[in-house]
Amino acid sequence: MKDDTRLRDDVASRGSIIPVAASDAGEARLAPAAGVYAALDLGTNNCRLLIACPTEDGFRVVDSFSRIIRLGEGISTTGCISEAAIERAIAALSICRDKIQSRKAKRLRLIATEACRAASNAEGFRDRVAAETGIRLEVIDRETEAALAVIGCSPLLDPRGRGAILFDIGGGSTELVRIARDPAAASQSPSIKAWMSIPLGVVTLAEHFGGRDVTRQSYALMVEEVAKHIGPFAAEHGADLADMHLLGTSGTVTTLAGVHLNLPRYDRRRVDGIWMSDADISRTITRLLGMSYQERAANNCISVERADLVLAGCAILDAIRNAFPLPRLRVADRGLREGMLVEMMREDGALSTR
Repeated sequence: MKDDTRLRDDVASRGSIIPVAASDAGEARLAPAAGVYAALDLGTNNCRLLIACPTEDGFRVVDSFSRIIRLGEGISTTGCISEAAIERAIAALSICRDKIQSRKAKRLRLIATEACRAASNAEGFRDRVAAETGIRLEVIDRETEAALAVIGCSPLLDPRGRGAILFDIGGGSTELVRIARDPAAASQSPSIKAWMSIPLGVVTLAEHFGGRDVTRQSYALMVEEVAKHIGPFAAEHGADLADMHLLGTSGTVTTLAGVHLNLPRYDRRRVDGIWMSDADISRTITRLLGMSYQERAANNCISVERADLVLAGCAILDAIRNAFPLPRLRVADRGLREGMLVEMMREDGALSTR
């Protein structure tokens, strides 16, 4: 299988300097002497690793890895992580272990999300991962997942705005967060005003409605299903959106941005931080709906690995856009891993806590 998502990270991220937002946390402690940090995110669809060293106002990526493993494949019907998915996960995690060891990373956070929250055999899976790879996974709750996404993406908040509706479309769940910031207090961290998580992601939605051959009718049904879950949150927290924007972190929005830019192949440097207007998003989704499965698979920003998932992700995005009708979306090719790195570095005093 062509591993295009690994190429995304290993080629475009290594050596990148990632600036981070200021924090109003307490007094910092001394940084560890080694200074090499690793953050691993085992999601329902992807296995991602980021290894970095702190810099004066952020961190420098020294190694990374990303592979679609579809850990959550079939969980919505069987309730269990399948043997095939376990084997794919262990193969990817073995590579991550080797990278962590070769880079001599000592400060680690290794998390798992929705698939390991939902599967009845998750504990046995984690025991097997520990036995075969030495990696001990921490299963985080949805609130922690949302908070880490905010930390990782907050540098992309419009500094002149009042905040954003951040969303993270995962494989098995989607998190939404209303973030507030004070433009007059640029040195302060943004605050979380409200958050929610729904048990729908690109894998679960595509498995239920079909992701390979998507008609406009089946697409509309996906949007409607997601809207049922988002509606109550939007009713309570969707008012007074002036000077706010959408902030999206997920394979869905980065893929959408790559297609919008007509990139010959995905390039993180071209995508992370770009703005898309509401019209840009609508045009790109309409373009994807007009493609066959084979055409989506042949597009280098989508590939065969995402061809049956991207329209499910677009349906989630459309439901979010309908609930929060904001004119602009900022695309983030960053999220939980960056959030974990920033949090660890701040705890150790390796980053400024101003």
